[in-house]
Amino acid sequence: MGFKAFRIDRDDKAQGGVRAGFVTMDEGELDAGDVLIRVVCSSVNYKDALAATGRERIVRRLPCVGGVDLAGTVVRSAAPRFQPGDAVIATSYEIGVAHHGGYAELALMPGGWVLPCPAGLDLSEAMAVGTAGLTAALAITRMEDAGLKPERGPVLVTGASGGVGSLAIDMLAGRGYEVVALTGKAETSDWLRSLGATRVMLRDELALDTVRPLDKAVWAGAIDNLGGAVLSWLLASTKPTGVVASVGLAADTVLNTTVMPFVLRGVSLLGIDSVYAGFGVREKAWARIAADLRPRHLASIAREVNFEALPEVFESLVAGGSRGRTVVRIASERQNKDET
Repeated sequence: MGFKAFRIDRDDKAQGGVRAGFVTMDEGELDAGDVLIRVVCSSVNYKDALAATGRERIVRRLPCVGGVDLAGTVVRSAAPRFQPGDAVIATSYEIGVAHHGGYAELALMPGGWVLPCPAGLDLSEAMAVGTAGLTAALAITRMEDAGLKPERGPVLVTGASGGVGSLAIDMLAGRGYEVVALTGKAETSDWLRSLGATRVMLRDELALDTVRPLDKAVWAGAIDNLGGAVLSWLLASTKPTGVVASVGLAADTVLNTTVMPFVLRGVSLLGIDSVYAGFGVREKAWARIAADLRPRHLASIAREVNFEALPEVFESLVAGGSRGRTVVRIASERQNKDET
């Protein structure tokens, strides 16, 4: 029996040389894997929107079902860790980029890419967190391992209105940190405060063209989604032995800085990789997401849309017209249980 999927295909006449839309597939078209999953939910990341709209060359193999995140129930498994009916999640790796992803009613995944849905989170909540929340949790864990504590001082989160940023603010505030949000969207200020930000800074108010090698030391830590000049400024204004986690490159891939923050203040710059992070690292992060890093405001951060709304969501996201997270409802959990 066929199933519905949102697939990205080659089209040399379309933007970026790709076109995307709903198709009917059969199980034989899926990529190799050990765990067959009936998908309940996926999510929309900026990466997903760029891939589906042809804005960037994200997808490395065409055709490819989009969606780097998925959550659902096991239909069958050759991996002994899973049994039919188990609630599971899978995020990043090659999913939605070089392996058919989460925008389909069925997904076949390598067993090493699949995790049990953490106790205390349902499938929709897991996708409200998704790769964005995993990235935030990995950053916070690495920063705390490097010595960050609430009493050290304020932590800045850049790209604050996005998925990673909003979840990071919620998680950090829940841990007792003084969190400052940096955003380019003034209209989100009240919302960011409701998530736990004690102060909101606007990006266009920064004098990024006059940043000195060492500026006034303000931040005990930072989670940066932007890169470029903002990251240079952050490094120059971080306190001695402070920690900065680089998680994104939404503004620029180029970093112009000096060694002075590192050798005169002992600042640490941590690179956060949520795509190929190892299984044990992911397990630890998801355990924290379901416990001490559990977001307190998921209902405010995430909205849910039905499968058919995907194209509209992509366009809104690349145009900068969305905030937080978007969960895509592929099928109801009741329907999955009945069919498994």
